[in-house]
Amino acid sequence: MSELTLLLLQIGFLVLLWFFVFAVVYSLRADLFGVKVRKLPEPAPAAAAPPTAGPSDATAAVAPVAPPRPRSSGPEKATRDAVSRIVITSGPKTGLELPLTGEPLTIGRSSESGLVIRDDYTSSHHARLLLWGEQWMIQDLDSTNGTWHDGQRVSTPVPIIVGATVKVGATTFELRK
Repeated sequence: MSELTLLLLQIGFLVLLWFFVFAVVYSLRADLFGVKVRKLPEPAPAAAAPPTAGPSDATAAVAPVAPPRPRSSGPEKATRDAVSRIVITSGPKTGLELPLTGEPLTIGRSSESGLVIRDDYTSSHHARLLLWGEQWMIQDLDSTNGTWHDGQRVSTPVPIIVGATVKVGATTFELRK
């Protein structure tokens, strides 16, 4: 074999080896930091038209989530004016209260999260609280163990009922006035 052929084979092997190293690093980064989360569409402004007798196609397209499940004391709407804080009721940070500012709040193990929960059952980017229109919503960010609102697993963004428990990993919290 000529020296040129041997040199080209060595260079080709090194290039292949570096592609493998970058693929492993990319995979580890995706596992540790998660993938980019898609944003919810902006809520449509309230129309000034009078209410209609039945649902229209436009109303069905704007409201992709089901209304909150009624509780025994009646459903309470979690609005920007009504909800002022998150209270952790169980888990590693029991008793912690965080003010809500209206900005989205990411919950997870990652130090980039707004509410960092360090337990074995919480993903690095587990869930997100966000204000959509005047309603606080909880969104699961494809976590391993799931996010639970009032005893039901969250698969799509759902409105949060004031006082209902939200479970992320081994931690539960409530939105309060």
